[in-house]
Amino acid sequence: MANLVYKRVSTDQQSTDRQNLVLDEAGIENPVAFEEQAGTSSRLHPLERPKFAELLVYARPGDTVHISEMFRLVRGTGHILDVLDVLHRDRLALRIHDGAFSPMDLTARHPRTGELLSTVKFMVQTLAAAGELQRDLQRELTYDGLRAAEAKGNKGGRRPAVPAELEPAERATLDQGVTVRRGQGYTLRVTAAPAIHRRLLDLCQPLDGTPPGSTTVPAQRKARREYANRVSALEAPA
Repeated sequence: MANLVYKRVSTDQQSTDRQNLVLDEAGIENPVAFEEQAGTSSRLHPLERPKFAELLVYARPGDTVHISEMFRLVRGTGHILDVLDVLHRDRLALRIHDGAFSPMDLTARHPRTGELLSTVKFMVQTLAAAGELQRDLQRELTYDGLRAAEAKGNKGGRRPAVPAELEPAERATLDQGVTVRRGQGYTLRVTAAPAIHRRLLDLCQPLDGTPPGSTTVPAQRKARREYANRVSALEAPA
């Protein structure tokens, strides 16, 4: 009997490292892996996903499907019941190695009717509904936080490190600099005329909290202060 391992991540910024860890710790013998392309949405029905469909074609009665967590395979209640029906039809076992579903035998059926046990169905529906509620609340809180930030004049996304209205000579000067990780400030090789650096300092004045009411970050204030000290040293008589 084969051990079929299914993996999925929702975005191309995620990795399967955690899934690999859980599955490796499970000690699955001779696993055959089926991994969806990164970015395969959980909203897509599992039976419509390319790799899960490939897994079902490959599987034979008596094989076991392994997943790290239930929600790597399914999200909504309807999806879970659909998948369980297909696994039962193809006589495949399902083994979940982490999360709330891990202690449960989700393929248990009534010996006479062949239907999913009522207790199993109830637990599946309850846990799936709780998971959906958690995700919905998280989306609502994220949306409310973005709206509150916009009301204060803040926009989402990474802030520009340098004002857009730089002259070519000023931009070339910054291109010669080296950015250090946040909290350590920033350094810039002083190779241009001091007047250019003074112009840059003027453009970066909001980073220092001027004018009043400007949004500032301690690391940014430190960066501008260090930059100003370097320019002042450059202008000091030798």
